Amino acid sequence: MNSPQAHWLADGRRLHLNHGPIDLIVETFGSEDERRAAYEQAVARFQTILIELVEELPELRLPAFFLAPRDFASQTARRMEAAVMPLAECFITPMAAVAGSVADEILGAMLSGRRLDRAYVNNGGDSALHLGRNQSMTVAIAGTGNGMADRVTIRAEDGVRGVATSGWRGRSFSLGIADAVTVLARTGAAADAAATLIANAVDLPGHPSITRVSARDLSPDSDLGEQLVTQNVGALSPIEVDRALDNGLVVAEDFRRRGLIAASALFLAGEARICGSVALATPNKHQAKETAHA
Repeated sequence: MNSPQAHWLADGRRLHLNHGPIDLIVETFGSEDERRAAYEQAVARFQTILIELVEELPELRLPAFFLAPRDFASQTARRMEAAVMPLAECFITPMAAVAGSVADEILGAMLSGRRLDRAYVNNGGDSALHLGRNQSMTVAIAGTGNGMADRVTIRAEDGVRGVATSGWRGRSFSLGIADAVTVLARTGAAADAAATLIANAVDLPGHPSITRVSARDLSPDSDLGEQLVTQNVGALSPIEVDRALDNGLVVAEDFRRRGLIAASALFLAGEARICGSVALATPNKHQAKETAHA
């Protein structure tokens, strides 16, 4: 494994941090002195974050239990556990919140003692946001992977500080068939964990057009073990697409009523379902796919 890397992107404003599987884009807004100090703090915190997670990885790969939170050593691991505990009535491990938790941890380090107008940490599309008073940020929502995308403007007063996307087309395994599920929540970790379970729920169990393989066959050390993860989704009728999306929407609405998320957008085969108090516009099929940005 390489050592932690940090370098500026071509625009000179965004910082790229990379170490093994962690790949972050960081940007800050505010006075130059505050921004410089925030970037230095981000780089300093990034030096050990992966090493800390690796040390606790065996336990992080085990399921969470609703009544038995574990006492992890690292702050990032504790963030992961806290994010999945409210959802532990289903099978879920802290790894479901790893990307959002890392984003939250780096953002927290950046903000310590600093005065910034806005900032974000984008971890492969799962992002943690900072919005000062009266500030807002526009986030591009990844759609279905076939040319759909949308944007939502998040205001400071919305209380949303995390955005995450999950689905079978993404970089992580999914038990469902959603092309993408994007969640807005109070933290990146909370959004990440909820997006995982909502995407799992967008499903048609036993459908012959869906190819599934044991997670362990694809990755022997996967936290999903023998659970079947989606590898391909064949042709589905419009009625089947609606049914799968409605299955996911039931879970998304439950999470919203429980205060676990603010909003969610579910995408499958060119169709969408949207829930929540933060308005998301109708997907535009003519826009190119983008990742979260400020």
